[in-house]
Amino acid sequence: MDGVRPADDVVLGMVAGRLSAAMGRPWEVRDGLAKGPGRVAVRLGGDGHPGAPGHLDLDFVLDVEHPERATIADCVAGYGATTEEAVERAVQVWLGTTGSALLELLVHDGSHAGHFASGDPDGFPGRHAIHGGITGWGTGDDHDAVQRWAVQHVLLPHLAPALKGAFEREELVGVKAFFGGGEGGETAEIRVNGDHHEAGSRALAELDWPRPANGVSYARTFVLLVHED
Repeated sequence: MDGVRPADDVVLGMVAGRLSAAMGRPWEVRDGLAKGPGRVAVRLGGDGHPGAPGHLDLDFVLDVEHPERATIADCVAGYGATTEEAVERAVQVWLGTTGSALLELLVHDGSHAGHFASGDPDGFPGRHAIHGGITGWGTGDDHDAVQRWAVQHVLLPHLAPALKGAFEREELVGVKAFFGGGEGGETAEIRVNGDHHEAGSRALAELDWPRPANGVSYARTFVLLVHED
């Protein structure tokens, strides 16, 4: 894979194409943004990642006229034989996890992601949760073991104690979980609004998800926590 990422407008065009197909409504690239219906848009954020052309920082802006009010930042990496394939894969992974939760926030009809009320034992106490999709990848016979585990085991009740108090004043909070490994190494990472959360990451690492003896297996998901008010 070469080290040159496609131009920003090309990357945003990939994002716009995926979002158009998912929503059934047109998104287009204008003014350095992938713009959707109403005031929503996606922009490329972050400071860049030298040596990681398949890594993207994507900011979902709920109101382009007031981006400081509600912007959900996330980062995602893809893989492929070429940089373009890696970027395409990164956009696909983002849409299947983070993007699905954000689109569900817009339509709120269960067509893109699941909902957990604040009192649901599988949810997050005190917050309505919109749970995006769970994607996975890996190698070997157990390449999908962690993804299958994540589908069968709820994460939010286990993470809630570690995350409590981290965002009491936030109206809308994005929580990303990325975990897995194998062959002697593993990763467990929680990011809250784009920032690494140490206590949440430790809580995730302590759960009994599979650790394949051969090959590797990873899973990624994303949850939006909506203020009950």
